[in-house]
Amino acid sequence: MNQAKSFILIAALTGLLVWVGDYFGGTQGMVLALGIGLLMNGVSYFFSDKIVLAMYGAQVVTAQEAPELYAIVANLAQRAGLPMPRIAIIPEDTPNAFATGRNPDHAVVACTEGLMRLMSRTELEGVLAHELGHVKNRDILIGSMASVLAQAIMFLSRMALYVTPRDEEGRANPLAGILIAIFGPLAAILLQMAISRSREFMADAFAAEITGRPDQLASALERLEAYNHRIPMHHVEPATAHMMIVNPLSGGGLMSLFSTHPPIQARIERLRRMAVSF
Repeated sequence: MNQAKSFILIAALTGLLVWVGDYFGGTQGMVLALGIGLLMNGVSYFFSDKIVLAMYGAQVVTAQEAPELYAIVANLAQRAGLPMPRIAIIPEDTPNAFATGRNPDHAVVACTEGLMRLMSRTELEGVLAHELGHVKNRDILIGSMASVLAQAIMFLSRMALYVTPRDEEGRANPLAGILIAIFGPLAAILLQMAISRSREFMADAFAAEITGRPDQLASALERLEAYNHRIPMHHVEPATAHMMIVNPLSGGGLMSLFSTHPPIQARIERLRRMAVSF
C-alpha cells in the first residue's frame, strides 16, 4: 500500500512538471515536459544513487578506508536481514545521513564526516539503523526519484522569472510566470512532505527494533537537530532535503509547516516511550 501511494505521488510530481511545461510552451511545452519527466523517471530509477551522491560530493569507501563505519553497518545489515550496502562519506562538518539506491541490492548509506566525529558509537548505530530502515522499507527509490523530479520542477520554476509564459492568444502573462516561480517549488515541497513524513516514523521504529536502543536514537536526533542549527550544511540541495535523517533546511515558525520531516520532538517522544531491550 505504501509503495502504491508513493508511486501515485511520483506520478503527481510528473504531472506538476507537465503542467509547468504547458504554461511555458502550450501543447509543445507540455509534450516536451512529459518527455523530460519520463526520461528523468527512467534515469532516476537506474542512476539516482549516483546523481544524489554527486550532488553532495560523497565518496564511496571500502572496509579498509573506514573500518569502524563499515563494521557497524555490516553488523546492522546482518541483524536486519539486508545485503551489505555500499557506504559513502560526505565531506561536511554538519552531522547528517541519508540512504539512496533503487533497491536493497543497490543501496548506498551516506553519512557526513561530522556525523562520524560528533556522535557516540551507540548514537551512530541508531542513525545508521534508521537509514537501513529506509532500505528495508524500500523508501530509497521513491525518495531518490522524488528528489530528481523535484529538482527539475524547481529549475523550470526558476526559469519562469526569465521566460514569460503566454496565454492562448499569444499575449505575455507575467503574472503566470510569477505564480509558477512561487507555487511550483511549493507544490514540489508539499509532495515531498507527503512522501517522507510518515516514513521517518517507520524508519525510527525499525532502528529501535534492531538496535534495541531507542533512547540512543532519540539522543542522536536531539544532537543532530542542535548541530544542524549551529553548523548549517554548506551545500544543501532543497530537492534532496527530505532524504536526510534530519532536514538540513528546517526552521522554526512558519517554515516548520513546510518541513519534509515530522517534528523532531514528536519523533523523540515516540522513541522515549519505547522499551530498551539491549
